[in-house]
Amino acid sequence: MPHAMTDGPVGLVVGRRHPEPATTTTRSHASPAPSRVANVGKRCVDVVISFAALVCMAPLFLAIVIAIKLDSRGPAFFAHARVGRRGEPLRVLKFRTMVVDADETLRDLLARRPEQKRFWDTAFKLRDDPRITRVGRLLRRFSADELPQLVNVLRGEMSLVGPRPVVEEELERFGSSAAIILRAVPGITGLWAVSGRSDISYDERVELECRYVTDWSLRLDLSILVRTIPVVLRGRGSY
Repeated sequence: MPHAMTDGPVGLVVGRRHPEPATTTTRSHASPAPSRVANVGKRCVDVVISFAALVCMAPLFLAIVIAIKLDSRGPAFFAHARVGRRGEPLRVLKFRTMVVDADETLRDLLARRPEQKRFWDTAFKLRDDPRITRVGRLLRRFSADELPQLVNVLRGEMSLVGPRPVVEEELERFGSSAAIILRAVPGITGLWAVSGRSDISYDERVELECRYVTDWSLRLDLSILVRTIPVVLRGRGSY
């Protein structure tokens, strides 16, 4: 799952923008809205699985918290400002994987390394990111830093499956596709997440996120959940 920005303190205000059309070709037709029964079914799946997962993984959560605290100074958790459904502000919960002065480190790195800045401007992330801690690198390898988002799911702020929530600056990259993607509740995993993640281009990501929204069904959600397991275990496209 993407790690677009830093682990440092963030603001809550998310502006409402109307981006220009993107270069990616997306579907222009509006798909029928899911039925109330389908939406209730999706929510039931979210609540049952996320609650069971939180209970079963409580010891793992404790072990991760201890490892983070022993590895580097700073809190074990952080909440990152993202854009949720219909453009509403969303605080995405994560295990901290970066040093506490990550913002300052990033500014210094981008000023000294133009090739890294070009990659950052394209992907909103870095390969071999020096801000990531030793424990953080392991957590990201298997997307374990995303596990606290199960709490977001229980709150109804996120779903197990959906388009990945992005920071406000990324909406400009979505272009006119943002209106489609923001119709859905953001997810912990999704079609893009099981189709290569950071190994595919940003335009392909936008196309996949749109396709999920327009083709959504409970069967598609269950298929993505099953496909997520081997993707996570292989660490495909995660950095």
